[in-house]
Amino acid sequence: MKSQPSMQNEGLASHLLDQYAGRIARSRRPYIIGLSGLQGSGKSTLARVMKVQAEARGWATEVLSLDDFYYARGDREALAQQVHPLLRSRGVPGTHEIELLLSVLSALPLASDKLPVTHPRFDKGRDTRIPPSRWPRITRPPKLVIVEGWALGIRPQFQGALSAPINELERTEDPDGSWRNWVNKQLRGYQPLWRKFDALIVLQAPSWQIVNRWRSEQEQDLLARHAPLALDAVAMQRFLAHFERLSRHALATLPALADTCVEYDDERHVTGLSHG
Repeated sequence: MKSQPSMQNEGLASHLLDQYAGRIARSRRPYIIGLSGLQGSGKSTLARVMKVQAEARGWATEVLSLDDFYYARGDREALAQQVHPLLRSRGVPGTHEIELLLSVLSALPLASDKLPVTHPRFDKGRDTRIPPSRWPRITRPPKLVIVEGWALGIRPQFQGALSAPINELERTEDPDGSWRNWVNKQLRGYQPLWRKFDALIVLQAPSWQIVNRWRSEQEQDLLARHAPLALDAVAMQRFLAHFERLSRHALATLPALADTCVEYDDERHVTGLSHG
């Protein structure tokens, strides 16, 4: 059973690269694909497979993960004290250094040995960035850049949608709505990144309940391997509650904004592909 998703990823990666091959080949600058998927949807794995296949086609390719641009733990602690305690947890808009990601994308066309482009890596086990001396160095202009992350392309919610709490976390820890309103406002600052994408591919899960299950299964695997900072079931549900609002919003709105939407069933098998 475990080989099936892998084979499916290889076939899906090939199909997606075929779909955009002409545009990638014609582009005079790095062609940027946003690969958007909620927690546990397999976007990081698919991005890696796409990179291998793209480079086999002769396209120098870089994968950038939105997760690597999380603010360090100390910076998020400052946000927690200055804005809202819920900002100690990484993940929601406002906890990424978007300006840094934009600067990396802007520098890539001129990447060389003399002008290497470095970008951060985030150590989730330690919940902070690795030292800059160990950041990856890019020394060639890529033909293709894949930016992968959760809810890429999502737009802010309408103000009226923020009034009622969506779960117990919001009811008890954000009763006045200040956290969710702040997060929604920060999301406006992510729109310049979305506009950098030449194409947006959305990995569409069946429902929030399935996303919850997928992400919880990932954490159970980490617990079984005794990974540092792995979360038990109660802590995992609290962590996921931070994402529920925007995840539900993404599930409802992102397919209409996507250039390509990949639909999955409960076991992450592709059940549909649509191109906008």
